[in-house]
Amino acid sequence: MAELREEQRGRARWLIIDRPVQRNTLTFGLLGELRAALARADGESEVRAVCLTGAGEKAFCAGADLTSALEAGPLAAHEGRRAYAALLIDLARLGKPVIAVVNGAVLGGGMGLLAACDLAIAADDARFGTPEVDLGLFPYMALAPLTRLIGRRAALELMLTGRRIDAAEARSLGLLNEVVSRPQLAARAAELLETLCAKSPVALRLGRRAFYATQDLPYEQQLEALCAQLSLNALAQDAAEGVAAFLEKRKPEFKGH
Repeated sequence: MAELREEQRGRARWLIIDRPVQRNTLTFGLLGELRAALARADGESEVRAVCLTGAGEKAFCAGADLTSALEAGPLAAHEGRRAYAALLIDLARLGKPVIAVVNGAVLGGGMGLLAACDLAIAADDARFGTPEVDLGLFPYMALAPLTRLIGRRAALELMLTGRRIDAAEARSLGLLNEVVSRPQLAARAAELLETLCAKSPVALRLGRRAFYATQDLPYEQQLEALCAQLSLNALAQDAAEGVAAFLEKRKPEFKGH
């Protein structure tokens, strides 16, 4: 049985983790489904943006499915962790923006998944945390995207204490862009997705990849790499259309070329 639903809504591809009874925890099979779905979305021209969310109202993603990990054995569990790391890398390399629509609790590995998305909107009653330390473990895999997103102090405090935080605090830390009431969540997500879908696919692809590929470079190297990306972007037909539309005082019609 599929653990992931894919829905095309307008120009956006919705990826819905569909294990609400298990709080949308991640199995090895689900990790593979997510990677394959992202690759499909990246390769289809009709998809301009991707939305990641969870089924139900209890959880966005509560991390790894511990039962299946224990049943798999140590070697298979290690490969499953590597698959999770590969998913985070896939998200960084994707050529289309990804919005996390947080419909419920985000725990453990779910925090890393959330942090790997470009933008995030949450219901005001959502809760967040990295409780691995209470199990004698540490959120090693989520550490990489979380520290890059919210910084060392904030990330370490959450990881060392296992403290749960509410949506308002998550936004203040930079984990979220917006917090809305639960009834407004789907509509606000659709609105933001449509805004992204109206932008140039070329600019979003080149710009997004440049953001992640250069974020850890030394300052001068980063500027040099970004200069090259700007020169490449400027050659695109979408860039010519955007400039022409600006001068002609009309809306641009981006084709993705």
